[in-house]
Amino acid sequence: MSAEPIATPPGPWCPDPIRQQRADYTLEDLLNLPDDAPRVELVDGVIQVTPSPTLGHQDISSLLWLWLRTHCPAHLRATQAVGVALNANTSRQPDVLLCRAEVTADRSLLMPDDVILAVEVVSPGTRRTDRFAKPGEYAAAGIPFYWRIEQDPIHLYAYRRGDRLGPGGERQYELIADSAELIELVEPFEIKLPIADITP
Repeated sequence: MSAEPIATPPGPWCPDPIRQQRADYTLEDLLNLPDDAPRVELVDGVIQVTPSPTLGHQDISSLLWLWLRTHCPAHLRATQAVGVALNANTSRQPDVLLCRAEVTADRSLLMPDDVILAVEVVSPGTRRTDRFAKPGEYAAAGIPFYWRIEQDPIHLYAYRRGDRLGPGGERQYELIADSAELIELVEPFEIKLPIADITP
């Protein structure tokens, strides 16, 4: 009597290598990912699995989200790690963001017009992307404000989309404040943020 073959469960979801080579994934594909898919971003039609953040990274993100949620005006809403469709084949997930309060809670993908501020907490594996790629993409999509938070020690850089044009003719971010102690801004709302408040 021969033994029945043992059924092996399918492995975790991963992007199709042929489609990755063709770089033809779209925003629609992102919306239809299975429940067990890892956290991903879509960059020029290629799905990129984002690395797991450290505890320190998550502590900073959570403290900033809580600070923004507590202090932002009623027409804004603070949230974390929600996808933003930057164009037809690119979507990023800022660590923290401020969006318009009227955006419905069932949305898993926001449009750039929904977003007022995108924030990235820089980790060793994301330095180049957070310092160069993402600011360019967020500015080109029309997101008015971008914050970058460096760790060890914590230092916040606040940018506003200005009139300076990039090589492709798109408006770029301009640094409006940076500090390891206190950030004071009048946009996107009146802000007086002690860096100690987002330091774990």
